[in-house]
Amino acid sequence: MRLVGGFPRRLNRQGVTSDETSVKRLHSMELFAAVAKARSFSRAAAVLGLPKSTLSRRVAELERSVGLSLLNRSTRKVELTGAGELYLERCLRIVEEAQVAHEELQALTGKPSGLLRINMPAAFATDVMAEIFLGFSRWHPDVTFHVNLASLEHADRVAEPCDLTIKIGDMPDSTRIARYLGSLNIHLYASEDYLAAKGVPAHPSELTAHECIGFRAQANGAPTRWPLQRRGEQISIMPSSRFSVNEAGMARRLAILGAGIAALGGDQSELEHSGSLRRVCPNGIWGRSPSMS
Repeated sequence: MRLVGGFPRRLNRQGVTSDETSVKRLHSMELFAAVAKARSFSRAAAVLGLPKSTLSRRVAELERSVGLSLLNRSTRKVELTGAGELYLERCLRIVEEAQVAHEELQALTGKPSGLLRINMPAAFATDVMAEIFLGFSRWHPDVTFHVNLASLEHADRVAEPCDLTIKIGDMPDSTRIARYLGSLNIHLYASEDYLAAKGVPAHPSELTAHECIGFRAQANGAPTRWPLQRRGEQISIMPSSRFSVNEAGMARRLAILGAGIAALGGDQSELEHSGSLRRVCPNGIWGRSPSMS
């Protein structure tokens, strides 16, 4: 399960992203400022905890990038050039602003507050995340929530901006920043009417003779295979049915109406207790979803 923020990455001719170049330049400016204030590479290197050779190389790279000499070096001391004095004034301001921004963000992580805008699949939000959000809200009373619900396919492409997207499945776009959160157990369910008419499968290998409601991650894609397992036993089933959907709520509703067997995550205990659904192959056999994101 990955949390995703959309930060496009642009590559230069050397295959280095613009973000990486900006971060390196900011660090080089910080190193240059330290040398300029100490008037010595040796003293600055000692304060920074860097080898003098590394510090000298990074400052030289910075000078090449701006196309001007910033420091006059001698065996006894280091002096600023005219360009170096102007550049130092700007560097100190930029480095200070970056430090303030960093400290403000660290303060936010200490006590979250404000509006959190989240995109996620509708059924997953209802079945799994609603209780988690409620618990989070009790721990962090200063956070308010704006939850945008969509189908699995469109959860990360709704029109409104968001701070966080929770997506189920593999992450196809490497330009996104993502974090794996976990896996979701998927169990098999069907209605009593369907099982009375079609029989109760004793083992997943018998599912090929049943109507299995397919699940599609993409609107025009093929249904996802069901990877089923029990302890050391594993079996992969391709659902065969007249129905395939890309939203778990619809799969659940079709199963309740007797259309076939559905693979559902989350808590279905209320539907089981009411008799609307019955778990199929309950002896420890389940499917695990792809990584959620």
